[in-house]
Amino acid sequence: MRINHIDLAGDPQANLYTKHETVRVVFAKQPGSVASREGANRYVSGDALITGSTGDQWSVARDRFDAKYAPIPPLAHGTDGAYRNHPIPVYAKQMTAAFSVQRTAGGDVIHGNAGDWLMHYGQGDYGIVENAKFQKVYRLASNA
Repeated sequence: MRINHIDLAGDPQANLYTKHETVRVVFAKQPGSVASREGANRYVSGDALITGSTGDQWSVARDRFDAKYAPIPPLAHGTDGAYRNHPIPVYAKQMTAAFSVQRTAGGDVIHGNAGDWLMHYGQGDYGIVENAKFQKVYRLASNA
């Protein structure tokens, strides 16, 4: 099932969650692609290449990364190393069937399995999180 332009804010099966995770970051020196569980994540020079607490890897555009992650002191922002996400509430919905979604307008199409979570970070900004990882690093926003 292909999902297009969904707004989880109005979906009664979705809730707000916050992520609590420390990640390892390397900033890309040249364009490339990370093969994540959900599909290819293309990036450009300067984007953040992230390895999560469960070993999964993905890329984040530099402007999005700067707004969502902070270095763990004494690390300086923009330096390779350990970062922690800001606990920004995002909408998420556990899916009951395999699905795909475009990460951003004109961006990579990623694929999820039944039981994975569709993440809605903002207008036109989507992701997929495997259920086991979701259970480990996400909490209901009201309990954060």
